[in-house]
Amino acid sequence: MAYQSSSLATTRDGTTISYRLIKGNGDKRIVLVHSLAMDKTFWEPTAEALDGAADALIFDCRGHGASGKPAGPYSVELFADDMADLMDHVGWTSAVVAGASMGGCVALAFAARYPERAAALGLFDTTSWYGADAPKAWKERADKAVAEGMGALVGFQKTRWFSDAFREANPDVVEKAIGVFLKNELPAYAATCAMLGNADIRAALPGFRFPCRVAVGTEDYATPPEMARYMADNIPGAELFIMEGVRHFTPLEVPGVIAGHLQELAKAV
Repeated sequence: MAYQSSSLATTRDGTTISYRLIKGNGDKRIVLVHSLAMDKTFWEPTAEALDGAADALIFDCRGHGASGKPAGPYSVELFADDMADLMDHVGWTSAVVAGASMGGCVALAFAARYPERAAALGLFDTTSWYGADAPKAWKERADKAVAEGMGALVGFQKTRWFSDAFREANPDVVEKAIGVFLKNELPAYAATCAMLGNADIRAALPGFRFPCRVAVGTEDYATPPEMARYMADNIPGAELFIMEGVRHFTPLEVPGVIAGHLQELAKAV
């Protein structure tokens, strides 16, 4: 598998997006969208596990990693537009679109906004709506980070991200994720938290007409199985997979399993 060095694209509003194209089977194309406060490296273990079955496009969402961090407000629709602009930049008309957590919300928004460009949809550890109290809950998280620094959230986050057994057995993976998390700039993090608090893509689900897989861990209490079940029940033909004993960052905890779902989606298109 050939890793292209990171390159930059520019969106329609002038924001730079840092991306990497991982070459595999050029006949199959997958765009992967990372979780909140992560970056493109979040998807590298899964991309490796694809074992060349598809070309994979990974990138830093605006406000994250090496991409531009313009002032908010942000929206999942804005992030979806960034994806469309990035796909234009690399010459992809359509692709399997997949995301984890925040990335799943962005993938949903992309599928709703650009249905002709979503060949299939992979929704991992995510939701179409965080609930009626979401704006308040996400604001509280952002306010804590702004007041006390990103480090104040690490203890809370790492237990949500990974199962107890995985954290004990894979401290290097946990520490790498924490390192990425701590590099986030507070204004961009706060704007993205507000975005997730306001995100609601439920109305679009019944109109989707492409293969879709929804997968979540039994121990995921950030986006629990009932949120996954709601999406699967409302997207025509969607398949639901419940993964035993894993939590919220399944692309890092069980990358081979997630790669398997992506391979099946690629085969379906």
